[in-house]
Amino acid sequence: MPVNVYKKLSKHLSSLGMGYPPKEELLEILTHNFTTMEAEVALSIPTNVIPFELVPISKITPKAEIPRKELENILESMARRGLLYSKKTKNGEIGYALQQFGYGFPQTFFWGGVDTPHAKGMAELIVKYAKKEELYKVYGSTRTKAFRYIPSSLNIEPESHAVFPFEMMGSVIEQAHVIALVHCACRATAELMERRQCEHPLAVCIKYDELAEYVIEKRIGKEITKQEALNVINRCEEAGLVHLVDNAREGIKHTCNCCSCCCWSVGTIRRRKIPRDVLMATYFLRETDQAKCTGCGQCVDICPVNALKMVDESPVVDREWCIGCGVCAVPCPVSAIKLVRKSDAIPPKSFKQLHKQILKERGFPLSCKD
Repeated sequence: MPVNVYKKLSKHLSSLGMGYPPKEELLEILTHNFTTMEAEVALSIPTNVIPFELVPISKITPKAEIPRKELENILESMARRGLLYSKKTKNGEIGYALQQFGYGFPQTFFWGGVDTPHAKGMAELIVKYAKKEELYKVYGSTRTKAFRYIPSSLNIEPESHAVFPFEMMGSVIEQAHVIALVHCACRATAELMERRQCEHPLAVCIKYDELAEYVIEKRIGKEITKQEALNVINRCEEAGLVHLVDNAREGIKHTCNCCSCCCWSVGTIRRRKIPRDVLMATYFLRETDQAKCTGCGQCVDICPVNALKMVDESPVVDREWCIGCGVCAVPCPVSAIKLVRKSDAIPPKSFKQLHKQILKERGFPLSCKD
């Protein structure tokens, strides 16, 4: 089978809504993980679908003729190794989907917290791949952003809770039917490369519903209760971590609890590599009650994106870079910090609507179900 099957697969994966820019490093990643036969099979799985949109085996038809039983074995092997998402469809048949960037790729190499030569090799390749500017151009090219930050619960006024419940982590967790806990892929990658500069915990990445079911079934995550999930959120807020979720009001699939030294989103903004609004959806900005503020500077010290500085013994916010995460309010001894809405904008209604919009804005034909 021709070696250029990997180039074909690279191009195929780039046409996902959350696609992979087809760089040289991606070819190396693919050749280390897919056999040529597996690559041929992956090429027959559609890309113009939202993440986790299943395709039954009966509709997966590789160009190379493969007996049904062998095809089933190939697909299951890839799913077991985290290269495909899989789940039973409503009629009981197993369905499969390509892993989309940020929704399984490259996270499945690291969610389980494994320390193996293969995981270390993938960490090195992924870091090289993710450094490329093209990676961010893909996600900055659409008006609709895939991810947003949810503020710490300590600093949104109570009336906002009723109007905007989707801005509260408690509401996200309450809506979920199944919840799982995995390792933070960003910190796990840094740990494998012996580059981690923080002591923040690894097992703080939370998955919901079908994504939770997948990581539990593949044994790369463990099921937790809603109370255990809330406990994780509380610990993360105390540690100054930032809640990152899907940019939707309903059907959120995951919560990352990000640090600024390792994590792709917060770290990128902290280092001023890409403008905040190009990379992420931000719905809040921080304001200071000057009558209460004592000028202690604790908020400046903890800000994960360096968007605060002291001027004449008072904190000043850089509104171009503030991400509205509310982390700065956690240590404030006098409750002088609150978050205000940046604009009237709100996230798309559902996870499905979010990714339909992204597909449309990227100019890809849409074939996912209504």
